[in-house]
This record gives sequence, structure tokens and C-alpha cells, in this order.
Amino acid sequence: MIEQEASADLRTLRIDRPAARNALTTDGLRALEAAVEKATEPVLLLEGTGPAFCAGADLDEVAGLDADGAAAFAKRGQRVARALERYPGVVVAGIDGAARGGGLELALACDVRVATPRSTFGEPGVTFGLFGAWGGTVRLPRVLGEGDALEFALSGRVVDAAEARRMGLVSRIVDEPRRVAEEIAGNATDALEVLKRRLRDDRDRESQERLEAEAFAELVVAHADDVAARRE
Repeated sequence: MIEQEASADLRTLRIDRPAARNALTTDGLRALEAAVEKATEPVLLLEGTGPAFCAGADLDEVAGLDADGAAAFAKRGQRVARALERYPGVVVAGIDGAARGGGLELALACDVRVATPRSTFGEPGVTFGLFGAWGGTVRLPRVLGEGDALEFALSGRVVDAAEARRMGLVSRIVDEPRRVAEEIAGNATDALEVLKRRLRDDRDRESQERLEAEAFAELVVAHADDVAARRE
């Protein structure tokens, strides 16, 4: 269900279940989590096969769950989202087609989200009595702000790539998301890791600034020759 290909700097993780619009079962979530945890490349690219990025949870499986099973399923999805968010390198969501429910929530856990012009986004669970539970209620307001997050989630509406860009769901609309991942992978690995840690840090401002200065000093020493070359 999870296809992989890798170079020295970039590993692609591809959800490969196009007949089900790449909806994820428990086994699929387990496989995706394992793939993220085993990866070591500076950049990960998460994408889907076929006309959808990821439709989220497999509703055929969800429909048969009792309360305990549903809670376990939600926690499994949350674990995958945390694995993406905590990956030491940069994680790029390359969204081509539909990102719905849990699929959108996995994208929210990535560091960079880029979409093709044909991509669409939605949290449709509210229209049939559910909501995404893979960390979306935590991450969506952080990305969109509380007002837009509430309206988007409570309406259950679907937005196109242009609207997603305006809202801040994605940072770029491109024809080939992989090229953005390759562009990022071309940068210094240690600088990428430090920048991610600093930008993701949610501690108090004074602590963040102190750690930022320390990290900057370490990089200046590590890349002294490169910095000097830029001056010439």
C-alpha cells in the first residue's frame, strides 16, 4: 500500500491504493508510520497514486468499529501524523487531486504543502456525523487561524487549489510537486534540520531566540568556507 523510492537526499512515500482514492486502513496507517520511522533522507515527499492524494480514513473499516476500536483507529492516525511532524528532516506533502478528512490532516502535519491546480481540499466528515480525528482539530487552527478553521471545518465545504492557497492550506500551486521537494533537498542538510526545529518550536520567545542564536552560531562554524565564498 505504501510505495517508496529514494535517492541520497530525497525519499518519496506514495500511498498506492487508487481504486479507494488512497483511503487508509489500519494496515495502511501502520505501513506509512513504519516507512516514515525507517527513513533517513533529509527530505520526504508524501504523495498519492492516481486522481487523489488521500481520501482519509477507509470508511468501510470505520463503519464496523465499536467505540474502543474507533478510538484506537483515531490514535493510530494521530501517531502517523506525529511521525510526519517530528521527522528530523523536511516533509513535503505533494498534493495532486483530492485531499479529504484524514488525508488533509496528514498533509497538515507536513512541513510544506504544495498542490497542483487540480487539487481540492475538504473536511467532509461533518456532513455525515463525523470529523477528522488524526490531529486536525489541533493543527487546522494553527495553520488557518481559528476563524477560517472553524468555518472550513463546520461547513464541510470543498475548496479548490486557489482558495486553499488564499487560506494558507498550501504554500504553492505547481504542476510538479516533486520539483519543490527536490529544490529543498538541494540545500544544506544540517541547516534544514535546524530551521525546522526552530520554526516548529512552541516554547516561550526568549527560549526560542536563545536557541536560534546558538543554532546559528553552530552553522556559521560548520559552513565557514561556504560563507566566505559568498563574500568573494
